Amino acid sequence: MRSNLDTIAATGLAIGGAFGLAGTFVASAPLRETLWAIDGVALVVATALLTMKYQRLGNDCVAAGFLTFLAGESLLLAGNAAGLEASVPSYVGGISLWAAALVLISAANTFALWMRLTGLIAAILFVVTVAMVLWGAPLLPISAPLPAAGYPFLVLGFAGWIWTLLKSPR
Repeated sequence: MRSNLDTIAATGLAIGGAFGLAGTFVASAPLRETLWAIDGVALVVATALLTMKYQRLGNDCVAAGFLTFLAGESLLLAGNAAGLEASVPSYVGGISLWAAALVLISAANTFALWMRLTGLIAAILFVVTVAMVLWGAPLLPISAPLPAAGYPFLVLGFAGWIWTLLKSPR
């Protein structure tokens, strides 16, 4: 039987993915900040639960990945209320940690290959975004094509994690 904590983690990932993407496409700053605040809290809860799950299963690399994702999401959440321009420093730190987390999670054979590949693609896109910002490109969290191109890969990875949680008998 599936754990209630797996269901809570899956719900947090779903809320995080949906509200995060929605926030990227709304024009209203207060609405975007609200959607991203809900997204951030949901993802912090989900990744905290996933850290504990994979640590208990003895999968330290994946557990460390989810813990690193939690740290990155916390940075994003902390900068959110400052507005797009003022949030860039915490955003760059947050997506740097996202990228590292996705590499850790994808390094192990825990998830299906397609999930691992989407995680690695998202990680590469986030690393390129970080490098561009550090070298002076005026990118915001909603800029296109980067960093926006990384978000669908990230959310596709969330969908895979959700599927794994909900199909699992544990």
